[in-house]
Amino acid sequence: MNEQIDKWISEHQKELISDVQALCAIPSVQGKAEEGKPFGDGPYRSLNLALEMAKKYGFATRNYENYVGTADLDPALPHTLDILGHTDVVPAGEGWTVTDPFKVIVKDGRLYGRGTSDDKGPLLAAMYAMRAVKECGVKLSKGVRLIIGANEETGSADIAHYYAQEPEAEMTFSPDAEFPLINIEKGQFRGTLYRDFPEDSNLPRLLSLDAGVAFNAVPQKAVIRLEGLDLQDASVQKAVAQTEKECGVDISISGEQELTVIGESAHASTPETGRNAGLAAVLLVTRLPLHDSEQIRALKQIPVLFPYGVTDGSGLGIRMEDEESHALTCTLDLYHVTPTHAEFVFDSRTPVMANKENCEDVAVKAIHDAGFEWSSETGMIPPHVVPGDSVFVRKLLESYERVTGKKGACLAIGGGTYVHDLKNGVAFGAVFDGVDTRMHGADEFFDIDNLMTAVRVFADAIINLCA
Repeated sequence: MNEQIDKWISEHQKELISDVQALCAIPSVQGKAEEGKPFGDGPYRSLNLALEMAKKYGFATRNYENYVGTADLDPALPHTLDILGHTDVVPAGEGWTVTDPFKVIVKDGRLYGRGTSDDKGPLLAAMYAMRAVKECGVKLSKGVRLIIGANEETGSADIAHYYAQEPEAEMTFSPDAEFPLINIEKGQFRGTLYRDFPEDSNLPRLLSLDAGVAFNAVPQKAVIRLEGLDLQDASVQKAVAQTEKECGVDISISGEQELTVIGESAHASTPETGRNAGLAAVLLVTRLPLHDSEQIRALKQIPVLFPYGVTDGSGLGIRMEDEESHALTCTLDLYHVTPTHAEFVFDSRTPVMANKENCEDVAVKAIHDAGFEWSSETGMIPPHVVPGDSVFVRKLLESYERVTGKKGACLAIGGGTYVHDLKNGVAFGAVFDGVDTRMHGADEFFDIDNLMTAVRVFADAIINLCA
């Protein structure tokens, strides 16, 4: 690593921490659109503060109608490398113990606060890397642009707006994930299975079952409403105890004729880390002494298609795995059942080998054979793959290895990042592999050592790619 740049970065640590604290103080959660503020006031203020910082540090900035902003290291050079980060954040949520979500503090070598690791800290690490290169007088032959988004967490309309006006750079990396480098993002296959049936008023019966808040998250809670069933009956208690033991969930009586199931949420890309309250609720209903109706017979097919604790798609017949992108994952995440209708939404993350014939067609046949109809707004979304042996990827990994002394390697993930739709885009940092910074959760943090190392890696990469 360039000794002058390394020294510059060390000397500017306090200033970087101060900038992270200032940027994270803005609660930039998407709000109601206003005139000139397409994502609400918080994202507007956060985007413009980041642009003010970039302008102060000598970069040529541009604001694209408050959707997104850019900062060019040297606009006279050919536009070659884009670094894509964002200043919007998810809601604060509950359970914070170290600090208020939007009051960043330093404690035990960490910066605590919403946005410190996702993605304001990493974005500023990239900005300071550009600043180090600029202020140390390193001569580049290719242009570097920092793209500052304001809507990554809730749809990425910011980037759609930007790329409707600007071409993709020759190379793009996003410091919005983890090191060493993510070059493969699995494809996605999601859809809805549903079924109508005549209402059966015979008691006892199921009035409703609801679970899930998003198609891409394992449901943490499910609510079952019943009619004509004694919840204190020994057969009910036996079914509850069996389901709790088998599924690792908590089930409680939450009303005169209501049961609540509590599991553990997880992202749809890693469903094996959760406990699916919706599936547990379906299992419980099929074990309760309810009248045998077409509704109940339909529900009994759900654990066949989506066995509890099985997240490899085998129930749908689509279990598959390849060497470069690993195994398919599949999770049932949204549940809505009434006396006349049942509807479920599943989300599958598919390896590179998956296609319509070996995945979608097989799953749809299994769904139809189980007596359900099927719909999908998107069909199969293809994976994102940048060759691991490309010059671009090799040079990024060289910089990672040179700065950290660790072996660089490409990763494949089930989630999607900011660069999923960019032809030559990868996720590169900024969090060390294996470190859980509690992104999207309470007490989100970013280790200061990690932050400073990211600045050094990014600066080295800029020089490696653009000198």
